[in-house]
Amino acid sequence: MSFFADLNPILQALLATCFTWFVTALGAAAVFFFRSVKQEALDAMLGFAAGVMIAASFWYGQLSGAVEPVAGVLGATAVILIRPLLPYALAFAAGAMIFVVVEDLIPESQASGNRDIATMGTMLGFAVMMTLDVALG
Repeated sequence: MSFFADLNPILQALLATCFTWFVTALGAAAVFFFRSVKQEALDAMLGFAAGVMIAASFWYGQLSGAVEPVAGVLGATAVILIRPLLPYALAFAAGAMIFVVVEDLIPESQASGNRDIATMGTMLGFAVMMTLDVALG
């Protein structure tokens, strides 16, 4: 495991996504090893699948998993390149989540029709408390 931890993060992403693709391919390839299956096994597989329908062909399934290594490498590269901006991007995402929670999940704040004032007040109060928390430790 220390070998993997010492690798470049982009190479780690490539290896991890290739591993998940390989496991997906191995599971999909299992259908080629059986000619007939007992009804009990079919019923067990149907119950295990819990209603999930397997409808894609073997090669289409492989091609759909082929994007994982590419996206993993692109994602790891993007994170490394914008590492100085990550705190600001994550702060923006946190602010957006607070906005959505206040707008959609706290109906009492929207009862009198002042949706924007209630939401901005909540966000301002949160910003003041976070500033005081950081400043006063």
